[in-house]
Amino acid sequence: MTKLASIPEVVLGSIAFGIFWMLAVFPAVPFLPIGRTAGSLLGGMLMVVFQVISPGQAYASIDLPILGLLFGTMVVSIYLERANMFMHLGRLLSWKSRGGKDLLCRVCLISAFASALFTNDTTCIVLTEFVLKLARQHNLPAKPFLLALASSANIGSSATPIGNPQNLVIAVQSKITFLKFFFGIVPAMLIGVVINIVMILCMYWKDLSGKGEEEKMEEGVIEEEDVISHKFSPARMSHMSPAPEELEHTHGTRSKKGRGSVQCADMQRCLTKKELIIKGFVYVVALGMLAALLMGLNMSWTAITAALALVVIDFKDAGPCLDKVSYSLLIFFCGMFITVDGFNRTGIPSAFWDFMEPYSRINHTSGIVVLSLVILLLSNLASNVPTVLLLGGQVAKSAAAISPAAETRSWLILAWVSTVAGNFTLLGSAANLIVCEQARRSPTHGYNLSFWQHIVFGVPSTIIVTAIGLPLIQGR
Repeated sequence: MTKLASIPEVVLGSIAFGIFWMLAVFPAVPFLPIGRTAGSLLGGMLMVVFQVISPGQAYASIDLPILGLLFGTMVVSIYLERANMFMHLGRLLSWKSRGGKDLLCRVCLISAFASALFTNDTTCIVLTEFVLKLARQHNLPAKPFLLALASSANIGSSATPIGNPQNLVIAVQSKITFLKFFFGIVPAMLIGVVINIVMILCMYWKDLSGKGEEEKMEEGVIEEEDVISHKFSPARMSHMSPAPEELEHTHGTRSKKGRGSVQCADMQRCLTKKELIIKGFVYVVALGMLAALLMGLNMSWTAITAALALVVIDFKDAGPCLDKVSYSLLIFFCGMFITVDGFNRTGIPSAFWDFMEPYSRINHTSGIVVLSLVILLLSNLASNVPTVLLLGGQVAKSAAAISPAAETRSWLILAWVSTVAGNFTLLGSAANLIVCEQARRSPTHGYNLSFWQHIVFGVPSTIIVTAIGLPLIQGR
């Protein structure tokens, strides 16, 4: 049996973790509207101030391989955006579309595929406003497309170690290779995406047929060029809108297009040729990174190497690209690592697992069901990454007593359930919150996806997709 820490440490550690959780879920609470990143740092700082964890232990709890992998994949995604990869995805979405249902299926499939390769958060940051434009272009309601984007991004991201932050944690801690991780979860992911598509189509069939009038765009249909030329903004963990001067600078830059075009025609042709060559190298480096991951090379250093290779190949100041990296997200993870490690040292998570472990062994169907319910519940109460940090080692240790294959399968079940659990409520996943916030703040075609609009679809989708996918998770 796990022994709890002293009463002061348990109480103070629980308070620090509670503050972290509250600000992670509700970043703009009226009495402390400091946001998720500052809330994460506050939780970590309180763990040190309350002496639940020492300063040295706090620094040691920060997982640098995870931060490196997250940073590298973000930089690679930014250079791929500059190489017009997402413009090509946009054209693929619009190409010979046969109406709302066909368009929604494409959104789901591309969202799932992109999330598996470039993380669900990045996919949602890039595609949310684009999907809104697409819906408006075809005079279709926004809600089913936003739900399709967020839910498919979460499900699709489950298939790879680089698909979402909790998978990064699992891959680093478990040392499961990229290929074993992929083949262990991809059958469940593929079936899950199909089921998710069917459920959205069934729930919004009338709206997608053009018969529902509730949420149709009232303004004029936008041009296709405006859709495929969409650019995304830097990722932020803040709840603030972009500064007016940023928007003014953007519009000012656009207004200067065309000046001196006659004098600079030859220079423009040279630059265009150079840009095409650089864009080709971007795709080569990105494919090389994926090949290295498939070969089982160190994931963190592979991503960092690919990122720095793109910086060198670009042969210009990397500041504008690096400015798009979500440093606030990286800092959020640092604070979260410290906070979760401190909470683990109170003994509460271990005591909880000691109570649940006899009923959660994965060599029995009932044990898998109980384990999945525990992960589902905690992922929506404490968020999925903290849940993985709190339970991962305990679940794997219990499964290792059965067999090595059972240990691997336990990690993959944790990855599958904690990821799909993000669809349960709007607060269950950062990807959901990104879609909600990006859609709400869109300056020209904003849409407010409410908590209750999401939960009506999210609850049945999560339960059905999780249940059907569990038997397909393999640990061999």
